[in-house]
Amino acid sequence: MDTQQQILIEQRVANGKKSLGVAYLLLFFLGGFGAHRFYLGRTASAIAILVLVWGGVVLSAILIGIPMLIIGGIWILVDIFLLPGMVAMDMQRLRATTTQEINALAGVQSQINR
Repeated sequence: MDTQQQILIEQRVANGKKSLGVAYLLLFFLGGFGAHRFYLGRTASAIAILVLVWGGVVLSAILIGIPMLIIGGIWILVDIFLLPGMVAMDMQRLRATTTQEINALAGVQSQINR
């Protein structure tokens, strides 16, 4: 891989990476909706948080929802510490995907030039 391709990859990663600040804002203001996880592309766990928290709110009138609220709250608190790693993993995934795309295009280009 030449320098121009590496620069292209890093530029695309810089343009497409998720912001840690935005993730924290979503966590603090909309954490009960799992917005920070939706933002980072972790849809299944975001839905799980959504169901735990809001199912817990609905079911707390009959005391079944209190454990759900506790679990959802602990999960959101733990996410405060996990967010930097989740953003870093998203950057690595974006870098790997972009590298594969560049390599595929380079292979097609070499086939055309033959």
